[in-house]
This record gives sequence, structure tokens and C-alpha cells, in this order.
Amino acid sequence: MTGGDHLLTVEGLRTYFFTFEGVARAVDDVDFHLDRGEVLGVVGESGCGKSVTAQSVMRLIPEPPGRIVDGKILFDGMDLARLPIDKMRKIRGNRIAMIFQEPMTSLNPVFTIGDQIGEMFTLHRGLSKSDARDKVVEMLRKVQIPAPEKRVGEYPHQLSGGMRQRAMIAMALSCDPEILIADEPTTALDVTVQAQILDLMLKLQSDFDTAIMMITHDLGVIAEIARRVVVMYAGRVVEEASTLAIFESPKHPYTRGLLRSIPKLGDRSRMGRQRLTEIEGLVPSLYDLPAGCPFAPRCPEVMAVCQEKMPELIEVEPGHRVRCWLYEKENSNRYMR
Repeated sequence: MTGGDHLLTVEGLRTYFFTFEGVARAVDDVDFHLDRGEVLGVVGESGCGKSVTAQSVMRLIPEPPGRIVDGKILFDGMDLARLPIDKMRKIRGNRIAMIFQEPMTSLNPVFTIGDQIGEMFTLHRGLSKSDARDKVVEMLRKVQIPAPEKRVGEYPHQLSGGMRQRAMIAMALSCDPEILIADEPTTALDVTVQAQILDLMLKLQSDFDTAIMMITHDLGVIAEIARRVVVMYAGRVVEEASTLAIFESPKHPYTRGLLRSIPKLGDRSRMGRQRLTEIEGLVPSLYDLPAGCPFAPRCPEVMAVCQEKMPELIEVEPGHRVRCWLYEKENSNRYMR
């Protein structure tokens, strides 16, 4: 069992949450791949399934109420979705690592930074505590934390937000993982620190040849760091293409709406004051998704078929896939029957 030439291949992934309110289909038939050394951007509004997809790859879904109910997560000849948990622990943090959204809640407040990063070396590399401490200082220096010999003995609350995020990156990269999943790593940072963190991640990605799955709602981050983009909405992939194609020729109405909502700089005297474009309506509840396309209630180009049937994810140009009846209609009349 392999994922072809890809480092990671996700096929038909479905992750549901079974609660008293009903079944939330947080990830529903998601497909994508990640190649060695590339940066893949995963974008969409809050609640679209980005983080649950990442947690599914890492096998961090809390059971109950969550469960991977279908699909494959193929990595190095293994299906991670069905891998015994003891074998998954050897991969998690070692060959596939993750930077979580908020470092202050991800780092343990009662252990020093050195202890928390050092655990990666003692657990996965079998180093002694003294040798692990030396490696921690080396990693803190690589992520450009000043005075690493001092910081190694400090607690998370003693570090700034930017330094905590750098410590999280040091922890994630400590075992030279083949894949790094970064879940909104710059959300809580100011723009100056955000730029520094992105530059740091690109440098380390080049140094370690690590593939990065960058999860964000910020298309500015995607434009700076990613080579390909997966756009998600209501638990599904609605578009996938190169970053250049997404910005120059977006196909799905949702992607076009995201791009139009980005603030633009310009000559105010010529352009005047302009209101930001917004996508009308709200993301549907995952407990009660519409029968057809979940974006139909908000779509400016909605057709009758959109409210009746879910379109397939089809390739409209080489390497450019989209899930929309506008293109289904052009490519095959059988969906309209």
C-alpha cells in the first residue's frame, strides 16, 4: 500500500463527531496529497475542517466523540488511519510533527522549555538528559531565540508570544520530521513577528527538506509561503491548484469570494473609500448540511441543481481541481439528469 510518488496521500477521509446534538461531519470525503519538500496551503473559514483534517493525520482526534469513519492516510507504505496506536506514537512527533495554533495552551506551564523540547530527544532518539539539553540549546539557537542557554531553563510564561512560537517550532523540528503540520502558527502574533516566523519556517524547511502543510485562513500567508493550495468549505475540498492559479484564475465562487474579501492598498484619491467585499450568509451547521452543495445558500451563481446534488471534485485544468456545478455542467451532462 503506497501513496504513489507522494510523501503523504489522503483519500476519501471522513472524520465525524458523534454527540447528543447529532453527527457532525467535520471532514467529509477529503482528498489531497503532499510531496517531499513542498509547502501546501490549506485555507478556509473557521469550522471548515482544516484543523480536524490535520488532527486526523496525526491521529489526535478525541475518541469519543470523534472518529475516523472512512478513508486512507497513506505515508511510507502505511495507512495511518488504521495503524495501531503504539506504532503511531513512534511516528507522531518523530516523522510527522505539528505546530499547534496557540503555543501558550500547547506548552505545559509547569515544565521548562528545555524539559519539553528535550523529551523529544530522550523519547525518540534515546539521548541522555544532559545530551538532550545540549541538543535543545542547539535547536533554540537555530530558531533564533536569543540567549538559548538561559531560555532552556525558563517556563512558557517567561517567554514572549513570538519566542513561545519559536520554541514550538524547535520542538516540532527537533527530530528532523519528514512532514511538518503548522496549524495557524502566526494567528496570535503581530505582523512583524508573523513575518519573522514565516521567514524562519521557510529557512528551516529548506535546511531540513521538510514538507509543510500550512493551515491558515490568511491568504496573505499562503501567497508568501505555499506552492499549492487546498481550499476547504464545510468539511470538503472545493478547490485545489497551484498558488499562482488560485490567485490569478480562481474557479470556485467561494475561492473568488475569499480573494475579493482581502483588503487592497491603493490611491484613495482615485479609488475613494470602498467597503470590503464580504461573503454573505453563514457557514452551515455541520449537524444539518444542505442536500446539495453546502455553499449554495451563499453562492452568487447558484443554480437549481446546486440545491439538489453534491458536485464531484473534477480536474478542469492540469493540476487544477474544483467542486462546482458550473464546471460539471460544462464537462458532463450526466450529472444534470
